[in-house]
Amino acid sequence: MSGKNLELLLLHALPLDGSMWANQLDLLPRATYAPTLYGFGDRVEDWAAEALKLPRGNQVIVVGCSVGGSCALEVAALAPERVAGLVLIGTKAARRLDPAFHAMAVQTLRKQGLEVAWREWWEPAFSTTASPAIIAEAERILMRQPLDDVTRGVQAFHTRQSRDDVLSTFPGPVHVVTGADDVLPGLATSSKQADLAQNGCLHVVPECGHYVPMERPEALNSIIRQLIDQIAM
Repeated sequence: MSGKNLELLLLHALPLDGSMWANQLDLLPRATYAPTLYGFGDRVEDWAAEALKLPRGNQVIVVGCSVGGSCALEVAALAPERVAGLVLIGTKAARRLDPAFHAMAVQTLRKQGLEVAWREWWEPAFSTTASPAIIAEAERILMRQPLDDVTRGVQAFHTRQSRDDVLSTFPGPVHVVTGADDVLPGLATSSKQADLAQNGCLHVVPECGHYVPMERPEALNSIIRQLIDQIAM
């Protein structure tokens, strides 16, 4: 498989948007796509179908963080012949139904707004060693999102399918990445997912929480370059 036609599809985490990938956009210049997913529909499956329209070829490396990783698995389910490799960051392939938390999360967003949700759920997902400037940038990204979009994202996350089946049958390389300080899903779950994949590899990024692309971009970029080189061989 020639590497010259490789493309990167970068799928963001909640509650952020495609700009969270600012430090990854130069890995494959002019062949990298980092869409904002909320406008693509109400389900992760809808997001995947729309995101898959952006790359033009059949050698796509799909990188997803958190719910973006769930979307990456849906992309692989839709078009496994087009996906050359996966990078799953802080991703849970399996969904555990939690209707009470789902309802509470939506209610919190609608009644108390983005700032309360940021303080309660998303800011604590950063490592305590994360740069204050990076955390502030993530908060700025959130606060420019329409409330309805973030609410749609939360609903899409809670109604996504379990995709252990895709993870276990996908034939290409799967690089599972977790921050050492991430508890969403955390090291144990990430390790099991790397083992479940046919060609899985686990990367643990030290002094890093849930948002690896922003907290430790140099570490993630090294992993993605490794995968690009692996596929291009």
